[in-house]
Amino acid sequence: MKIGVPKEIKPQEARVGVTPAGAQSLIQAGHQVHMQTGAGILSGFSDQAYEEVGCSIAPNIRSVYQFAEMIIKVKEPIEEEYELIQPNQLLFTYFHFASSKKLTEAMINSNAVCLAYETVEDKGKLPLLIPMSEVAGRMATQEGAKYLEKPQGGFGILLGGVTGVKPANVMVVGGGIAGTEAALMAAGLGANVTIFDTNLERLRYLESTMPANVTPIFSNQYTLEEEIQRSHLIIGTVLIPGSKAPKLIRKEMLSKMMPGTVLVDVAIDQGGCFETSEPTTHDNPIIIKEGIIHYAVTNMPGAVPNTSTTALTNATLSYALQLAKKGWKKACAENAALAKGLNIVNGKVVYKEVAEAFDLEYIELQSLM
Repeated sequence: MKIGVPKEIKPQEARVGVTPAGAQSLIQAGHQVHMQTGAGILSGFSDQAYEEVGCSIAPNIRSVYQFAEMIIKVKEPIEEEYELIQPNQLLFTYFHFASSKKLTEAMINSNAVCLAYETVEDKGKLPLLIPMSEVAGRMATQEGAKYLEKPQGGFGILLGGVTGVKPANVMVVGGGIAGTEAALMAAGLGANVTIFDTNLERLRYLESTMPANVTPIFSNQYTLEEEIQRSHLIIGTVLIPGSKAPKLIRKEMLSKMMPGTVLVDVAIDQGGCFETSEPTTHDNPIIIKEGIIHYAVTNMPGAVPNTSTTALTNATLSYALQLAKKGWKKACAENAALAKGLNIVNGKVVYKEVAEAFDLEYIELQSLM
């Protein structure tokens, strides 16, 4: 199969769809890999590194799309890429359709096949979301700690405190992968951490595995409203696969928080789990509302592209190899986990949550297979 890897052009996105090691595996399996020149530079991978494993180097993004039967990316196509996408072309990337009607309509009109990393599901787990959730969870604590500093507008507290001084209180909403990683990072820095979830089985697991300075709590409106009043850093990580994130921290709750509290919304790609969150960029990562700092960068892992690209390729490569060898129809027919990644196929929405998000017609995938 002809595989194209374009340079990401979303603002401040430095990751690339495939590492040289991943490209080599695809080439050794008999496929052609066409890399856009400079695609891997910001992740620490030179054009020469790709050429040495057998990739061809394309001079521009248009030639990549014209060449490829399958495009492997990191982030969803942005407006400048819409007209480059060809009918029947397979796009394998993060889409997060439920947060953007414009993107959804553009991909419907493209007649391409859109297979989203974030909805590939294997035995209840999201294997292609896990590595970026790990990165984003750890970064959430790292960024939150920075913006708690007074020069950044924060409360002016050190997460771990010092001898004789209380540490900061960190509240993590959502006990999944991102939430767990955020809590572990905060605990490692010495903070006093509470982590909220509605799944009792998950809470029992967290109770048995988390450090002593992490307290798992069952999540409901009462406990959330109580905890936000004493928390210096609040990290939201709640995710419903393919759907918009629920708004768990509402606008009227800001007045109950301490001035200088920092909110980090890891769920912003899916619309955010804080009502007052607005998507931001690495160039301008924060918005201050009612004295509360909101950090809601939509591509947090893009700030550490070498780590993120390597982790992502480790997760996506086996699926990319299946798609390249068998084509999307056969690969998805034989692998139910991969089939769940299909969101839009030749102009038809085949993922129910995306259809429901925008009141679009939902078509059963099986009817197209």
